[in-house]
Amino acid sequence: MKLKALIVDDEYPARQELRYALNNFDNIEVIGEAANAQEALVLIKALDYQILFLDISMPGMSGIELGAVIQKLPCQPFVIFVTAYDEYAVKAFDINAVDYLLKPVEIGRLKRAIDKVLKLIGDSGSNLENQEIEEAETPVNYSHTDINPDFEQIKIDRIPAEKKGKTVLVPESDLVFAFTEKDYVYLKIYDEKLFVRVTLKELEKRLDPKMFFRTHRCYLVNLHKVKEIVPFFNGTYNLIVDDKEKSEVPVSRAQAKKLKKIIGF
Repeated sequence: MKLKALIVDDEYPARQELRYALNNFDNIEVIGEAANAQEALVLIKALDYQILFLDISMPGMSGIELGAVIQKLPCQPFVIFVTAYDEYAVKAFDINAVDYLLKPVEIGRLKRAIDKVLKLIGDSGSNLENQEIEEAETPVNYSHTDINPDFEQIKIDRIPAEKKGKTVLVPESDLVFAFTEKDYVYLKIYDEKLFVRVTLKELEKRLDPKMFFRTHRCYLVNLHKVKEIVPFFNGTYNLIVDDKEKSEVPVSRAQAKKLKKIIGF
């Protein structure tokens, strides 16, 4: 199990020192560095990092401010602050930081912080080795054969969703995209966001594979609703979709090649 890590610090020697320390851990793979919060945000939106080592005092947006922005993203890395200042600890934990390390970082202290992340991942049942797309889950059985073996499997092109305390049935053709947000799954139709009680993997199995494509571990998009394909960063793309807000759906680098083959561009 390897955690994909991003180091964010405006001082190059500090980034190198932390990278060197992280070389002691077989379960950490540093695949990115950023010198400021703006660069970091671009990287976080483009790639699926599981862990973020974040400095606080940086020019422009501070690490605390970046941490608050990250809390609003659908897919959030675990944040460990690494700083020379101890007075921001309360604010750091207010935005759900996993740990708060003071420079110079001791290896033992770093190990305890990483172990906290691993425990959180284990408690949530995440499978990091397949996290790019696959999730270790048992799909929902929508067949009625448990009731009567004479019934054939029934499949309807409607998705049950929650709306104002009621269950509504959303036609597949109305679904623009589905996404995860803070461990919950939502359907985005033209001008509404509706909660569903299935995982994204289960939803993917139920929807028509000729229409829906998993662009990212947190997104499943209706290709019939895509209006534009915009190159983004390091082989990734954003899809502009046909909902009220003209939302952007990210395409991970791993899925970009498959998408290009499907669409033919």
